[in-house]
Amino acid sequence: MKHRCPICKTPTDSESNGDFPFCSGRCRDRDLGNWATEKYVVSEPVFDMSELEAGKNPDEQEAVDEDEDFRGYRKPDDTIH
Repeated sequence: MKHRCPICKTPTDSESNGDFPFCSGRCRDRDLGNWATEKYVVSEPVFDMSELEAGKNPDEQEAVDEDEDFRGYRKPDDTIH
């Protein structure tokens, strides 16, 4: 995939460049620095507040069975060998 580096606009290619979509490690590091210094920000919320308010109260927690892992699968019984 051909693309232009978002920092310096140099043409770069995903098949030949390990730093893709950047042209170099230097441009990749500059981009990371821009995020770290908050030069870049996410301008819109990730979710709609009205959807959050219509759903469950975030302070409520569901009861979790101690014998189940986070995906709902039963844990093996280690007392039986």
